[in-house]
Amino acid sequence: MISKSCQYAIRAAVFLASRADENLKMNVKIIAKEIDAPEAFTAKTLQILNKHSIITSLKGPHGGFFIEEHQLDAPILNIVNAIDGLQIFKSCGLGLKKCSETNPCPFHNDYKILRDAMLSTFEKTTIRILAHNLENGDPFLLAGR
Repeated sequence: MISKSCQYAIRAAVFLASRADENLKMNVKIIAKEIDAPEAFTAKTLQILNKHSIITSLKGPHGGFFIEEHQLDAPILNIVNAIDGLQIFKSCGLGLKKCSETNPCPFHNDYKILRDAMLSTFEKTTIRILAHNLENGDPFLLAGR
C-alpha cells in the first residue's frame, strides 16, 4: 500500500531516531548502508523529509542529518504524507476512479476496512515508538536480515 520510497523514508527516520541520544549528525552514506537502501535514493528521500521538517540537516564539515527531540513525536503518517501523499487512504483498492461509498466496487467494503486500519496505525504510531521498539527488541531495519 505504501511505496518503496515511503518504506525507505520510514526506515531512515527510525534509524536517525534510534541514534538521537548520541547527538550525531549522519551522512547519507551511513544512513543508506544502515537502512539497506541505494545511496542516491536515500539522499533524495532525506531531502524530502528535511523539507517537511520530519528530520533536520546541517551543511558543512560537521553537518549531516539528525532528528530533534520534538520531531520524535511526529506520527508516521507525516512521513507517508510527505512521500506518497494521503490519497492512498482514499483511493480504490482496484484502482477505479469512480469507486465511492455510493458507487462501490466489488472490493470497496473489505478494502476500506484495511485502508482505515492502516490510516489509524500510521496516525497513532510515532517515530519515537518505532525507534524505541528497535532499541529494545527483535525488530531490525536491514532488508537482508
